[in-house]
Amino acid sequence: VQLQASGGGLVKLGGFRTLSCAASGSFFRGNVMGWYRQAPGKERELVAIMTSDGSTNYVEFAKGRFTISRDNAKNTVYLQMNSLKPEDTAVYYCYLRVPASGYVYWGQGTQVTVSS
Repeated sequence: VQLQASGGGLVKLGGFRTLSCAASGSFFRGNVMGWYRQAPGKERELVAIMTSDGSTNYVEFAKGRFTISRDNAKNTVYLQMNSLKPEDTAVYYCYLRVPASGYVYWGQGTQVTVSS
């Protein structure tokens, strides 16, 4: 299984950005896809996840500003980020977890930099 993330870049304070992550390979349909991020000097942290049946979970800082969605036919997960702040600057990693097997896969990360 490979995850290819894209969409990162430089964005101004208050701006928006949409990240995409396409999964390829063979994996069980009952899976969880989502996004983590890692800022310089900090640990990787959860942003949002979405199950294949549409259930979502957001961490507090993402609620109201970020929206996760997915296209199961394309095995792709998206993260729409609005009202971006400098503290959102981080490398964003997509991930896929298959609860049936316990396997977790990570994408390569995409840098988002918010300028003030």
